[in-house]
Amino acid sequence: MSRLNVMIEIRGEQVFVGTIFKKGADAPQFQYAPEYLDLECARPISIHLPLQADPFSPKATRQYFEGLLPEGFTRRSVAAWIHADADDYFTLLKMLGRECLGAVAILDPDEPPVSAAYEPLSIEQVRNLANEGVSVSTELVTKAHLSLTGASGKVGLYLNPETGRWFLPKGSAPSTHIVKQSHVRLDNIVANEQLALTTASRLGIGVPFSFIVNIGEGRDQDVLLATKRYDRSFSRSRRTAKGTLMPQRLHQEDFAQALGISSEHKYEGPNDHYLPLMFNLLRHYSANPIVDQLKLWDLAIFNFLIGNTDNHLKNFSLLYDENLTSIRLAPAYDLISTSIYPSSTRNMAFKIGDHLSLDEITPEDFKRSAKACGIGLKIAEKHFTKMRRAFKPALERAAASLIEQGFVNARYLTDRILKTGGCRQVI
Repeated sequence: MSRLNVMIEIRGEQVFVGTIFKKGADAPQFQYAPEYLDLECARPISIHLPLQADPFSPKATRQYFEGLLPEGFTRRSVAAWIHADADDYFTLLKMLGRECLGAVAILDPDEPPVSAAYEPLSIEQVRNLANEGVSVSTELVTKAHLSLTGASGKVGLYLNPETGRWFLPKGSAPSTHIVKQSHVRLDNIVANEQLALTTASRLGIGVPFSFIVNIGEGRDQDVLLATKRYDRSFSRSRRTAKGTLMPQRLHQEDFAQALGISSEHKYEGPNDHYLPLMFNLLRHYSANPIVDQLKLWDLAIFNFLIGNTDNHLKNFSLLYDENLTSIRLAPAYDLISTSIYPSSTRNMAFKIGDHLSLDEITPEDFKRSAKACGIGLKIAEKHFTKMRRAFKPALERAAASLIEQGFVNARYLTDRILKTGGCRQVI
């Protein structure tokens, strides 16, 4: 029998939660440890994996734990790097699970613990990360045993705020930032995302702090997008790695994991109704359901206005407090305008009212969605009108701030968003 230990950080301390086990060719199953269930501080690691003594089904196990892994080309590249089958999520977790999104860590009980450390990265290594993208990030991800969800090339790094120097976390050391490379097929993707995040922030949407790392002349091959991790905190951190203060991990899970929906079904199918399910989740589990539902409503409007058709379930998350006792809607992330790229789909990841197509969605569809999601029509319309009127000025101010930093393509991006996003239909 093969086993992997599942750990979670509670108030800065690693706690043994249970095991993922597999017998021969059988599919893996997760089971909470009896000693964890006996703890007063025991909480589920996922809404879809409630505390129970019996093992979970292979399906429920896969739905949550596979959701911790990278997707697409990055996943295939990591699998090839370690000579594993890309569909073998158990082996990939064994390799990458020491540092996941949230506070969960997956450890091989047969391997000796690796001391926490931070390996300094030279400016040349950072430059290579910008220039070569996924190939370099795959090497760093594998080297650091780091698992980050999503399909784009990204890596978790530690930033020393005093020196501005980057470090690669090793062993159990947490990262502080998620660093993304430019996409080879999509021009200006880094500036695009920073423009979207800045615009969202100006509209009152909570987003993590982010900035562009420019290693050259501001071209796609010279830039990286660094986003401060909202699931890492120094507020009560006391642990160090050879003198370097390590952040505390805060737990999170994305909406696909919380709803028990596999990553391959993160985009809504013909008979699915994801948006009402998301609101129902907040209604039942958020520590402040009214505020969080309105935040999610504003985010749904924003994604429509800016033309973000990649707004799938894994791009929305729940954030737990350090005791795992309180759940809130996490800050918005992975915000971009996909509509500016002719190769991208015009279908949203989930329906607004009766339509998926960005070009068919109307204010009436938002009214129908408000009713389906259980939001009062008056307050839903008020938020829609406010967001619609404020969107263009916020976008233009965000672009101006990027232009001041030397990213002159922000003006082109702004023009494309106004011509291709949902905003063109309502402002």
